[in-house]
Amino acid sequence: MKRIVCSLCTIACVALFSGCDLLDSGSGRGPAPAGAVDLGLSVKWATCNLGASSPEEYGDYYAWGETKPKTMYEWSNYKFNMGDGEYGPFSKYVTSGSYHPNDESYGKLDQKSKLEPADDAARAKLGKKWRIPTNEEWEELWLFCDIEWTTINGENGIKVTGDTGKWIFLPTAGFHDEEGVFSTGAGFYWSSCIVDKTSPYLAREFYFNSAGVIPSEDDWRWLGLSIRPVYD
Repeated sequence: MKRIVCSLCTIACVALFSGCDLLDSGSGRGPAPAGAVDLGLSVKWATCNLGASSPEEYGDYYAWGETKPKTMYEWSNYKFNMGDGEYGPFSKYVTSGSYHPNDESYGKLDQKSKLEPADDAARAKLGKKWRIPTNEEWEELWLFCDIEWTTINGENGIKVTGDTGKWIFLPTAGFHDEEGVFSTGAGFYWSSCIVDKTSPYLAREFYFNSAGVIPSEDDWRWLGLSIRPVYD
């Protein structure tokens, strides 16, 4: 786990974060929305979580590959689960490793390890140039930005500052399972990639708490996690 700088100060929201203007025109042309922040990386990052109206708000929770939030998150109501447990079998995004190339114990193999546009909640809600970040884009954020643990309007999280001097704030929204929201001392953010080959029942996430960041953690696909969109 990469340790992060801890700040004792509380940051007040500045004009940059007066709202979350994330909707694009739908045409795929024209300038990026005001809420797409240029951190000097390969993609622009949203100012807010999906479903939030300010940077410190938690926003909505989504199961991996589902495009609408729910009131309960469990394996039995997961969109792609056709089985009777957390391990599936699944109807989509099922891969196999080289040691067991024909293993269909997790479902019929389609070898899809990255979300298709139709299953991307950010794209569905905001427009076609927005999407859920890949695992590699989360790692890029972690590697090339300064990360500081801090507080905005009473909410803990990390301030992520790029080479451009611009920054975003990721709140510790925790996760949502069948019993409610837990672990709000940490952040759990989906990537668009499953843990392919050997564990297609898991998807990659960006995880952090006050001690540090794990840019490529994994979790059950059916859990409700936060989404921080990126803009191409």
